[in-house]
Amino acid sequence: MAAQEAAEHKLKLAEVLEMLVADGMVGKEDADGLIAEHRLRRHSAHPLAIIADKSWKSQAAPYRILTLDTLTEWFAKKAGLDYLHIDPLKIDFSNLVDLMSIDYANRFAIMPLSIEGNELLVATAEPFLRDWEAVLKQTSRKNIRRVFASPADINRYLVEFYNLARSVKSATKAKMDSGNIASFEQLVEMGKTDKQFDANDQHIVHIVDWLWQYAFDQRASDIHIEPRRESGLVRFRIDGILHQVHQLPISVVTAMTSRIKLLGRMDLMEKRRPQDGRIKTRTEEGQEIELRLSTLPTAFGEKLVMRIFDPEVLVRDFSELGFSDDDRVRWEQMTSRPNGIILVTGPTGSGKTTTLYSTLKSLATPEVNVCTLEDPIEMVEPAFNQMQIQTGLDLTFAEGVRALMRQDPDIIMVGEIRDLETADMAIQAALTGHLVISTLHTNDAPSAITRLLDLGVPSYLLNATLLGIMAQRLVRTLCPHCKKPHPMQEEDIELWNGLVAPWKATRPTQVQRPQGCLECRMTGYSGRIGIYEILLMSPELRKLITAETDIAALREQANREGMKPLRISGALKIASGLTTLDEVLKTAPPPDQS
Repeated sequence: MAAQEAAEHKLKLAEVLEMLVADGMVGKEDADGLIAEHRLRRHSAHPLAIIADKSWKSQAAPYRILTLDTLTEWFAKKAGLDYLHIDPLKIDFSNLVDLMSIDYANRFAIMPLSIEGNELLVATAEPFLRDWEAVLKQTSRKNIRRVFASPADINRYLVEFYNLARSVKSATKAKMDSGNIASFEQLVEMGKTDKQFDANDQHIVHIVDWLWQYAFDQRASDIHIEPRRESGLVRFRIDGILHQVHQLPISVVTAMTSRIKLLGRMDLMEKRRPQDGRIKTRTEEGQEIELRLSTLPTAFGEKLVMRIFDPEVLVRDFSELGFSDDDRVRWEQMTSRPNGIILVTGPTGSGKTTTLYSTLKSLATPEVNVCTLEDPIEMVEPAFNQMQIQTGLDLTFAEGVRALMRQDPDIIMVGEIRDLETADMAIQAALTGHLVISTLHTNDAPSAITRLLDLGVPSYLLNATLLGIMAQRLVRTLCPHCKKPHPMQEEDIELWNGLVAPWKATRPTQVQRPQGCLECRMTGYSGRIGIYEILLMSPELRKLITAETDIAALREQANREGMKPLRISGALKIASGLTTLDEVLKTAPPPDQS
């Protein structure tokens, strides 16, 4: 049945069931039973939602459970419309309020999604109601393109985005001032407003609360609020990739930044220099989340970045982080030593923080004193004694280590070795019987040795204290719901040979490739996992560490002793069907890069 041929009417349960029976997807007896049940209970829900609640399995191939998404996709074809799964990241909500009222949208079960050129894209859950089309075409002066979408999605996003758009509009109109409140509770309850705000502030409170909850729902690791000349951008980093979420009026962006700075106990009046802050909040499900805040003065105002830290990542098993059995054995061999230095290397965003915190949490038993020096403190963890570096007060990493030495520590974590003074203090701590874990920014594990030598650390001190080095990267993992195996093609073999050369690695007969589905928002990827290169110090390697260390000889000896380079670690993830050749080639550096 095509939508164009149907008379104007709301979709009825009986007609949908009749189509399902005709297509052999539902039995006549089940359909009749549901119709009788519907007459007794008088459901007000959409017919597709009523059927989806039964969780029937289709009696026709491919014999899938008749979920709401499955039924929506099926009915779109019956109605002669394109099916669209609504991606909230791509909704231009600022146009919703101006195009129509929420009552009008609810009446016809429609939702404007985007404007591209002369075309207005509108999602509908009632394909046989079309009276609105001519009206909207006239008022918007756009050609209307209808798509069929899940009624549950339309209901949810209509309420959510209309409320948000109203808040943005009201806040813009009010041009509100966020006040000069000195401090807030560190734990900010989602949706619960501090009474010190006046009524107008409710609009910004709602927008900020929505932004956080939305970021948590979308698995974002960072939230960017970026001012521009006429407006401001909100972007999320999801699985390492930045996505633009919304564009907001500049007055709203400024008020949002002020609200967040207040909650983070930052100086509201200071807009000329960078600031750091922290907020601990709680999701609607009751899960505590930490946000690390950073502001930066730009040409058009303060740019704000919020990094999201989920405490649950710290209780993960090392295998969930991406450690192979061999990696874990080598890592635990280092971390179980009573004294010495362990280094973790990699660029920003490579997962070093998660590795360090997970390791320290596993080591932080009641019998040991774990102390950390951080700039800034990434996550507040009760099992550690954490110190914040304050360069303005001359509390540097080196001074911090010096102070910690008098605190009877067993394990010291130094956020980063940046200079010779910090390196010297870390080595002194290791020589006096402490286990020191720190980070460096190098491309691979052997390069960390030459970096320390370049800083001026004597080779004999490295030989005496260094236990091992781990380099790491994060690669996106394939979505388990839609990935599909493909036989190795000629271009795949070429890429594989380039990836594993000059090492020997068994080539798989097939590789998994991303497809894209609703679960992964059509990206083909969901989540990230680590690839690791672990150099474990040995007598032979120590002989190679001299003032004139040959890094090539060092790398070759480490490989002979069992160090898997980053690309080989990635190749094993490819062979396991966890990621793709492109991801590893893009993320892991070539073997000669140092």
